Amino acid sequence: MEPSILDIPPDFVQEEMKELIADLDINIPPKRLDRNLIIATWNIRAFGDLTREWHSSPTQSPRRDLASVLSIAEIISRFDVIAIQEVKSELRALRDTLKKLGHNWSMILTDVTQGAAGNGERMAFLFDTRRVKLSGLACELVVPSEWTTEIKEDALKTQFARTPYAVGFRSNDKTFVLVTLHILFGKNEKERLPELKAIAHWMADWARRMNDYEQNFIALGDFNIEERGDLLAQSFLSEGLYIPPDLEQVTRSIFDETKFYDHIAWFNGAKGIPELSMKFLQGGNYNFVETALKNKELTKSQLSWHLSDHYPLWAEFAINQ
Repeated sequence: MEPSILDIPPDFVQEEMKELIADLDINIPPKRLDRNLIIATWNIRAFGDLTREWHSSPTQSPRRDLASVLSIAEIISRFDVIAIQEVKSELRALRDTLKKLGHNWSMILTDVTQGAAGNGERMAFLFDTRRVKLSGLACELVVPSEWTTEIKEDALKTQFARTPYAVGFRSNDKTFVLVTLHILFGKNEKERLPELKAIAHWMADWARRMNDYEQNFIALGDFNIEERGDLLAQSFLSEGLYIPPDLEQVTRSIFDETKFYDHIAWFNGAKGIPELSMKFLQGGNYNFVETALKNKELTKSQLSWHLSDHYPLWAEFAINQ
């Protein structure tokens, strides 16, 4: 019988997990009942199938194994709600992650995006139901054809390659809508701009029409922005979305610390859009490279197929204001 994610792990895996847990305790703030909310985003590389062995061999495919999923689940458990990109059509690894997280966790996700540009991916949210509840809203973002003139020469001429996914949540007395996205990478930055501008324009328009009770809009995911600067300024920031200093310069990629693919952004009172009602406390990434799966002595490339080539990005908010 093949091993299960719910089995007691071998001793060498337990030793790996002790180091990871200790490091998470240091680097991720604790969950505090009725006081804080920790929202995260993580592009988990090709998050689909897995090999149901505790440590896969270099010749096995997929390389992701039970020890990998155990590490992924432990990292996710430190957040209240997390948007995950690159969830594939095969849900084996995701389902094992949810089993390990336990009965207090739930998920909501899209169907697979069809077409070559969609790369067979889904958008997903995992959330701790002790801390976060669904508010009832779930929708995919579709851009009205009339907007092609409003956003001028950089208008989105077709629908998104991977349709952004918006879900409403409630924590304590705070209601918030998370919009997760994975922007088309394309051949160059110019090909990314229409999707970036369209999603920012869509969120700003929606936020202006909402009343204050539902005004907490947060965009998070893989923006596929390689560098800070014009591309972000011309799209998200031009519509009034704000990225706090804590999250501006932290490393996103395990391979290149100069890349800024992933973001968490919200409205901060500019452009006539009311600011977020939740107080931002702090944010950062989680660097798992030095602590995860240490017994396997993996290269970064190998580690990226077990965990990811992206670090998770997180933001902590106060909810008792």
